[in-house]
Amino acid sequence: MERKVKKVWVSSWNAGVGLVAAFYGVGVAAVEPPASEPKQLEKIVIKANPLRTDADNATIPVSVLSGERLLLSDQTTLGVALEGLPGVRADTFGAGASRPIIRGQTAPRVVVLQDGADVMDASGISPDHALTVDPMLADRIEVIRGPGALLYSAGAIGGVVNVVDSRIPDAVPVDGVEGFANLRGASGARERAGAVGVTAGEGNFAIRLEGSTRHSDDYRVPDWSTSRLPGSFARSTTGSIGASWFHDNGYTGLSFSQMNSRYGLPGHDHGYDECSAHDFSLHCDDHDEDHEEEGHDDHDNEGSDEGDTPVTRLKSQRFDARGEYSNPLPGLTRLSWRAGFAKYRHDEMEHDEIAGTFKNRAYDLRLELAHAPIAGWEGVFALQNGQSRFDTAGPERFLPSTHTKTWGVALLETYRLNDWRFEVGMRHDWQSIRPDSTQPAYQGRALSGSAAAIWEFAPAYSLALQFSRAERMPGAQELYADGVHLATNTYEIGQSDLGTEKSTGVDLTLRKTEGDFTFEASVFYNRVKDYIYAQTLDRYEDFRLIRYAQQDAQFVGLELDMNYQVNRTISVGVFGDVTRGRLTNGGGDLPRIPAARLGGRINAQWQDWRANLEVIRVLRQDRIAAYEIETPGYTMLNAGVAYDFEAQGADAQVYLQGRNLLNRLAFNHSSYLAQVAPLPGRSIMLGVRVDY
Repeated sequence: MERKVKKVWVSSWNAGVGLVAAFYGVGVAAVEPPASEPKQLEKIVIKANPLRTDADNATIPVSVLSGERLLLSDQTTLGVALEGLPGVRADTFGAGASRPIIRGQTAPRVVVLQDGADVMDASGISPDHALTVDPMLADRIEVIRGPGALLYSAGAIGGVVNVVDSRIPDAVPVDGVEGFANLRGASGARERAGAVGVTAGEGNFAIRLEGSTRHSDDYRVPDWSTSRLPGSFARSTTGSIGASWFHDNGYTGLSFSQMNSRYGLPGHDHGYDECSAHDFSLHCDDHDEDHEEEGHDDHDNEGSDEGDTPVTRLKSQRFDARGEYSNPLPGLTRLSWRAGFAKYRHDEMEHDEIAGTFKNRAYDLRLELAHAPIAGWEGVFALQNGQSRFDTAGPERFLPSTHTKTWGVALLETYRLNDWRFEVGMRHDWQSIRPDSTQPAYQGRALSGSAAAIWEFAPAYSLALQFSRAERMPGAQELYADGVHLATNTYEIGQSDLGTEKSTGVDLTLRKTEGDFTFEASVFYNRVKDYIYAQTLDRYEDFRLIRYAQQDAQFVGLELDMNYQVNRTISVGVFGDVTRGRLTNGGGDLPRIPAARLGGRINAQWQDWRANLEVIRVLRQDRIAAYEIETPGYTMLNAGVAYDFEAQGADAQVYLQGRNLLNRLAFNHSSYLAQVAPLPGRSIMLGVRVDY
């Protein structure tokens, strides 16, 4: 596999260089533009980083999805919207839910924040639980990759995703009113979606109203036993109202938001209802003595009756408060705080009856204090407190109800010396989980730290190196799960005596941020002591017995994204990533690690027109864990065109985007439903956005 990946990278590099040369010649002959000015990108301050550094000067790998890239992404779910970023994939579950995967890690190691505050839903428990954030209402999405992100949020040993929104205004509109409207539709799932937001203000006060709606049917799948995937439909509505009061040195704001969602659960099979676990083996009605030989083979891809497809009905309500003050006290340059309270519930319905209920009443408080320079060092002290009352009920309940309390403190410091910038940080967390069962309560603490340096060795060039030692405490599911979890076709067994994970890692990132040729390349290595993972002990057809176990593991990988502005009209790029996750001491490969990926893109802009073409090759994943099945590779072809114009003094854009234009049958190896829920087939999206 390593030789295959190396060959693909080398051949793709050669192809990319040839592509650049070819288009350069064509561009000069046809247009003959004058030499373009050096390309300078707008600096984006990363709000998820308490130090408020920009992405180009971060000591850890950071990606930002904003502007046109965010608009043209598949915004059905957060995970799918982020898939084009280096090192980021989606834990897909039909069209109603998907969680981000960063460097082979997903929830609970990847923490999702909503403008710095926890989302406080149930998405960390299972991939069929939707995140309560809508990418259509995001201003931008920040992704911090690697264990260094643990300093910004507890448990984020894989990374942090921060969805930055405008639900609480942080400034009064210059012209008194500003906003946007976005309307789109797509063919593959007959999707109809729209979002609108408006901010109005005068003097020291501003108010924000926004909302979105989405309606999609089961999506089409090529070369499958059913033309559409049963249970892949989704319906959702989101609305919020927020207001802020501004004063001489900051602002204070409040908001209320609500999401209602209804979506299907594909791959549900009640033939496994009566399965049970005995001595770490499965016992099902048809699971006879020789199941070990017959039951581990892939079975036919049979579609289920859509009328039997379970449905999730979700409702989330939350209040948020945010504030920021400059120079609040002598020696302090900034005080910022966030507070959130959420009331969440979702019911899993079968034949209009509730089979399982998940409720969460939670709050999350965060405070940051930035101090003035002390002997050249500038930094931020952060304090965090949270609490969650997570209740479960119903015949398909596989987790006890739990009461979780968390505390965290962090200190981040930075120092600049000529062309060098140094950064050190430390975080300490306390966590307690009390179940409503006879299992013992959990109490633990974790200490994490990092040291990093970034060297700007030439104009627009930088080299960043980070060392980290991060710890993560187990979650309620890993400790207390016990029962059939039909959404993921598993019987789950937790272990209440699990210990703390300890990760030691190094990241090296090389960047060029200005000029016609820009790039970012990162390599990483993480060694994790007592890594907690879902170990498959037995398998019957597509049903698996998993136990949360601990064993030492290591992760190594590479991420690349580079672009070349050929002339004023055309730019080309090459991107890709590969992650290898395996247990040490001969333990084999870890489950659901994404396959290597390599792609190329061409972007063109002429007057008010823009066009894009993207080809992505995902390799076959044959480095698999016990009882896993190899996933074949596939090629995705995406293309689009957009036109900018003015409408009644507002900026408007019409866009047409095609995905999977080759209509390939594709499987996501990272999904629990890899073999029974293929990715969507060909889809054409048409939309219009107006900003005023």
